[in-house]
Amino acid sequence: MEVCVYSTRAWDRNFLATANRERQHALRFLETRLDAQTAALAAGARAVSAFVNDRLDAQTLAILADLGVGLVALRCTGFNQVDLEAAGRLGIRIGRVPAYSPEAVAEHAVALMLALNRHIHRAFNRVREGNFTLDGLMGFDMKGRTAGIVGTGAIGAAVARILLGFGCRIVATDPHPDKALEALGVGYLPFPELAEASDILTLHCPLTPETHHLVDARTLERMKPGAMLINTSRGAVVDTRALIAALKSGHLGSLGLDVYEEESHLFFRDLSDEVITDDVFARLLTFPNVLITGHQGFFTREALAVIAETTLANIDSFAASGAPLHEVSASMLAA
Repeated sequence: MEVCVYSTRAWDRNFLATANRERQHALRFLETRLDAQTAALAAGARAVSAFVNDRLDAQTLAILADLGVGLVALRCTGFNQVDLEAAGRLGIRIGRVPAYSPEAVAEHAVALMLALNRHIHRAFNRVREGNFTLDGLMGFDMKGRTAGIVGTGAIGAAVARILLGFGCRIVATDPHPDKALEALGVGYLPFPELAEASDILTLHCPLTPETHHLVDARTLERMKPGAMLINTSRGAVVDTRALIAALKSGHLGSLGLDVYEEESHLFFRDLSDEVITDDVFARLLTFPNVLITGHQGFFTREALAVIAETTLANIDSFAASGAPLHEVSASMLAA
């Protein structure tokens, strides 16, 4: 089956080509993002594959439907970029990767915590310049600190297990508490109380209407002075302008981001020779207590292999039965 694969980089192509070696689907790789302006490039394909920053709104999906595309195979877990109701009306099936390597994202989140706590990014730059002073680099022991985890699905649960190993006290919030975590000593709290109790607040929830700007000015005010915030989930779970205000006031102690509200125009691209015109993002970069990575939490060999294999399995299933193996739809969510 012919598949138009959007938003690809060399690593995408390598892992997908390996997973496709025995399947022999006709994969057409494009570096461009999928949106209403680029959807026509899928002409001739029965399926498209999309990534986290592709835009699958009603207009884009209508163009794909007119071209005869019947499947969108997402190479990610989240599906907030897809208008599921429009897809259902147009008869386009949506497949996703429900899980790949929760440890990959969890370990990256903890790496951000450790780097911020011990000022690794600042120390690295100092030493390269021959500056071996320790002023301003003091951290704290992780042991005994309270870490609040928002969302204890596979990734959040992996973070909890890692931080328990550091000797942290773990509290969490989730509509469906994990009994296995509770048995390990994780306590569940309502979100406002969680924000108040946490020395480190780390976000591992999907982006939904309910979680959009979950961390806003009010939440930040509730947090302990000097607390750390980590977001490796989706950019819009936090209100970026509120973050900047909390950083300027000194109330928010440190911030680690692997995602950003407007990342689609920045991440996965080399802009080193260009001027970044996003003033909000540029302002974040001015704070010494902010560490930003470009949505690389998923970026391990193990995770990429699973993403490629699951994406091709969704395509296989659609070719054989008309439905992807791991389907998501508006009707399923409503149920």
